[in-house]
Amino acid sequence: MEFLSLYSDEYFMQEAYRQAQYAFEEGEIPIGAVVVSNNRIIAKAYNQTEKLQDVTAHAEMLALTAAAEYLGNKYLHDCTMYVTVEPCIMCAGASYWAQLKRVVFGAPEPKRGYRRVGNLLHPKTEMVSGVLAQECAELMASFFASKRN
Repeated sequence: MEFLSLYSDEYFMQEAYRQAQYAFEEGEIPIGAVVVSNNRIIAKAYNQTEKLQDVTAHAEMLALTAAAEYLGNKYLHDCTMYVTVEPCIMCAGASYWAQLKRVVFGAPEPKRGYRRVGNLLHPKTEMVSGVLAQECAELMASFFASKRN
């Protein structure tokens, strides 16, 4: 992999991708998320729905909870969440209530992604898509291929 400049979207998405790899290794759908404030990662998470037997234990939900706890505030106005795959409706809704500054995701999710029903992010939230999209999509495809075999 090429050198990623510090504090770039690609740099932070690479950290989210590492989280997704942990999920993959544990047999979870490989989605990872990090929350960044002032160019510093304040929360990291990956899908743990199987491990925790909790349908809400998506990477984004766990990362948002950890970030709010870290900051001592439910509002994450100055934060960016990086997630390897387009958030689902539930996670987009949670990010709406957290009032994130930005949501940056890698691979699109045409079947379950929030954009299939319209923009569910807060009006002040900037959305960026396609960061490390190929790598993120390949990890998902590899996971589901392994489940079919």
